[in-house]
Amino acid sequence: MDFLHYFLVFLHILGAAAIFGGWLANFKTPTVTKWQLIGAITQVVTGLALVGLAEASDSPVNHAKIAVKLVIALVILVAAIIGYRKASKGLPVSKGLAHAVGGMAFIDIAVATLWH
Repeated sequence: MDFLHYFLVFLHILGAAAIFGGWLANFKTPTVTKWQLIGAITQVVTGLALVGLAEASDSPVNHAKIAVKLVIALVILVAAIIGYRKASKGLPVSKGLAHAVGGMAFIDIAVATLWH
């Protein structure tokens, strides 16, 4: 069970890195990349799996923190889907949408690490 937990955390961090790194790499010409979309999907799936594992064990779960992180993750996912669909069709992605994906990922990382 420990291996599964650590592997999910590993994937969860990689998902955050894909979103945030993609945002920083394209900061001057904002867009939403395929890797940001994959990162957003990874974040939601692994986050839910980690909460499920925590609930199944005796680990305490901060439900308020999880709710905030889930709402932020869903905002990121929806923005990434919309932005990637536009980018893949050759349409311009608005700066606000592209920065929402990366900025919300930044906030989500801050919530994850600073809220205890």
